[in-house]
Formats: sequence, structure tokens, C-alpha cells
Amino acid sequence: MEWLTRQLELLAEQGLKRERRALSPLADGWVEWQGRRYRNFASNDYLNLASHPRVLAATNEPLKSTVGSRASALVSGRTIWHEQLEETIATFEGSEAALLFPTGYAANVGTIAALVDSNDVVFCDRWNHASLIDGCRLSGAKLRVYRHDDLDGLQRELCKCSTSSRKWIITDSVFSMDGDIAPLAKLCDLAAEFEADLIVDEAHGTGVFGATGRGVAELTGTEHRIAVRIGTLSKSLGTLGGFVAGSRSLIDWLWNRARSQVFSTALPPAICAAASAAIEILQAEPERCRYLLELCDFFRSELQSHGVQPMLGSIGPIVPIVIGDSIATLTIAQHIEGSGYLVGAIRPPTVPNGTSRLRISVTSAFNPADLSNLAVTIADAISSSNNNASS
Repeated sequence: MEWLTRQLELLAEQGLKRERRALSPLADGWVEWQGRRYRNFASNDYLNLASHPRVLAATNEPLKSTVGSRASALVSGRTIWHEQLEETIATFEGSEAALLFPTGYAANVGTIAALVDSNDVVFCDRWNHASLIDGCRLSGAKLRVYRHDDLDGLQRELCKCSTSSRKWIITDSVFSMDGDIAPLAKLCDLAAEFEADLIVDEAHGTGVFGATGRGVAELTGTEHRIAVRIGTLSKSLGTLGGFVAGSRSLIDWLWNRARSQVFSTALPPAICAAASAAIEILQAEPERCRYLLELCDFFRSELQSHGVQPMLGSIGPIVPIVIGDSIATLTIAQHIEGSGYLVGAIRPPTVPNGTSRLRISVTSAFNPADLSNLAVTIADAISSSNNNASS
């Protein structure tokens, strides 16, 4: 295994080696590391619910009796708190039923592999999350890759398919590294025209978009046209786990055939109770979503006023700023960190070569003044990096 040492050295030389560090999460968007506090703009806790007093308090009752679920949900791990959460999700999503998975990754991989087989054709967006791509590969289906900015290409590929093959179009609703959203209405039209089924992952849409926070499908009025809606509890809802919402027959099938759910220990009951509380808060306070989007618009405006252009097409709380070079991206992120702000430095293989970027996550933990100060800090860091590169 000596080759690993040299490969790690090469990663470091290219600015691609990730280091592990242990951060202490604090309330209201702060973290602590090595005795210093940082404003956390690398978090997916968009609605600031991970530390909400009601969410924290909800864990008390389950923790009186157990920490873990002790078994898979299919055997004996499904508790009254799992049942309550699935019912809460189904009500929130306006669906007949819902099914929990241990993570969003497990929900995507398990759902696709349970529904799609080697006789099918899957059309997977080029910029989908790794879990959707892995699910497509695991299914053994014929894989066709398309880009959501080239739906003519998708249409051409759909035309080539045999009428006897089942066809699946699979997409994120919000693309996690670019921050743009899928053209769901057009995808629904293509699915209807070519008798395909649409699978949508609302991981970064839930709690952000739509009048009640159900995501991009609600925003675009396409919920009833989507065969399978997948979501996560670990971002806007501040807890852990993935879910699928849909018809009773869909949920019953996944209960019996989704291997990542069947063969995994169920979520901790305390997490289920916390997630139920988070959804209830979102349902009672939909204005949280509106305030978050106002902050996002304000932050983009502030960046532009200081000469920094976020990636075109991005909306919502994911604000990518493409730097290009991996080492420069890391240097700029460290400069920003020195001013007390934690931001993501995203490099290959997460994004294509030459597109390394800062990934700022806006959350409702912060106010306009925080965002104004961050915009100035980012502009200064980029300017400093450019000056050093030219000298």
C-alpha cells in the first residue's frame, strides 16, 4: 500500500487533498475550531432549524428509552416515532404515503435500484448528485446522460428508445454545486410525450422553494406529474435521513425491495422526533422560506456591487463563485476563513477540472449585515489572490 503515500502527495501538490478537522457546532450558524468561532457559510442548515429549541426538545422523550433503533426498520427497528415521521412527511408532501431511509444518499441509490432494471433506459442529468448517478449505474439499466441546458439533446435520445423499454428521467430539482434548478415543467412534458417516468430529488429544494416549502416541484406546479419524489431531512430540516413520498403502491414496493432501506439499521428514534418537529415548524411558519430567499437575493446583489459575479443561473441559498484553479480556490477560502467566515472550497472530482469554486451557503441564521460583510471579505480575498498571481 506504499503507493497511497505518493498518490496523497500528488493530491496535495494539486490542491486536491482534503484534510479532516473536527468542528464544534454552535447555535445560530456558528462553529468553533481550535478555540476560535466562525460564521458557518458552508452549512446546508438553510432554515437554521438544527439548533431550534423545539427541534432539540423533541429528542427528549425517545432518549428516555433508547439511543439507537437496534435493528432495520423491516425487522424491529421501526418505532412509533418512525411511523409518526412518515405520516408527517406524507401530509406535508400531500402524498398517500412516505418511506424513510437512513440518509439521502441511501434514498436515491435504493429507490432507483429498486425501480429500474437492466431492461430499462435511464436518462440522468450530467450534473446530478453522485447518489443519483450511482443509483443509475447500480440498476444495470442502459444509461444515457443529458444536460438540463440542452433538452433538445434529451429529446433526441428519447426518440431513439424502443417503445418496449421502460424509460426513466432522473434529476435533482436543485443542482448542489451550480445552484440552478431543473426545468421540471419541460421534463414533465417530455416524460409524457415519450411515456417515461420522472424521478426528482428535492434534497436542496425542500424548505427553500414553493409556497409551503415543498420544493421546486411545488414552485413549478408539477408535483402531480412526477412519479417519484425523493427528499432529505438533513438540509433545510436540520436533522438526518432521506425519504420518498408517493403512492401507497410505490411505498409498499420500496419497503419490500429497496436494499439500502431493508438492510440498514433504522434512523435513531430521537432523530425522527426532531425531524417531525422541524416539519411542523416549517408548516406553521412558511415565511421562513420567503425570508431565506430575500437574504439570497440581497447577498447576490452585494457580491455584484463589489465586482464579484456568482455563477449565472444560480438562485436560492447555494451561491457558487467560480475561481478555476484548485490551489487559488483553496487559498482564497483560507483568506476568508482568516476573517472568521467558513466557506466551501469545492474542487475536482466534485466539480470538473478548471471549475474549482467557492460554494457559499446562505442560511437564515444570518442577517443582511453579516452578508454585506462577507461580500466585502470575499471581494478582498479574490482581489488579493489576483494581485499575487500577477506579481
